[in-house]
Amino acid sequence: MAGFLDGYETVNQKVIRLHATYPTNRIETSIIDWNPEKGYILIECRIFRHYEDEKPAAIDYAHGMVGAYNVQMKRWYIEDTVSSAIGRCASVVLGTETKPSLENMQQVETMPKAFVEDDPWAKPIWDEPGFTTAKTAVEQIKSELGGVLQSEAPICNHGHRILKEGTSPKTGKPYRGYVCVEKVKANQCPPMWMVLSSDGTWKEQA
Repeated sequence: MAGFLDGYETVNQKVIRLHATYPTNRIETSIIDWNPEKGYILIECRIFRHYEDEKPAAIDYAHGMVGAYNVQMKRWYIEDTVSSAIGRCASVVLGTETKPSLENMQQVETMPKAFVEDDPWAKPIWDEPGFTTAKTAVEQIKSELGGVLQSEAPICNHGHRILKEGTSPKTGKPYRGYVCVEKVKANQCPPMWMVLSSDGTWKEQA
């Protein structure tokens, strides 16, 4: 019988696999928001498959709250949040089925019930009157940012595609699409070109 934590990797296991798959990878982390008084921090992680790559293969985030940790771990919540961001980002690059790390899920398993119930991101994604759900929280973020939350880049046989956009020098019209990261042209997957619809949004070309 499978256990609750079966199928999850530690951050260290993910990093080892990342180094084995992309020996010249580059990992960058940075603090997006930190409030020591309120006890939270938001970390961004960017992973490049190759050190000289101009754009990252993946970007992900981790939000750490000191109140979610037991007494022995409270002093390490920043380091743990950085590790969490790296693990989540590595999952995207490696294409794993489970994004959270084993350490994250162990925290969920041992987290006090009251804290989980007060966390809107831990509640059901569907609408339920009376409290904020993850779905409504995302809608609020979109509204306050005044923009659209972008989806993850599509994946082909060689990994996450790279967004290519600009204005055509021949037609003067904008173009947008996702191209394969494979450097050998003969082995590249066909590009995914988009078309500008009447409502001003880009949609995949039929």
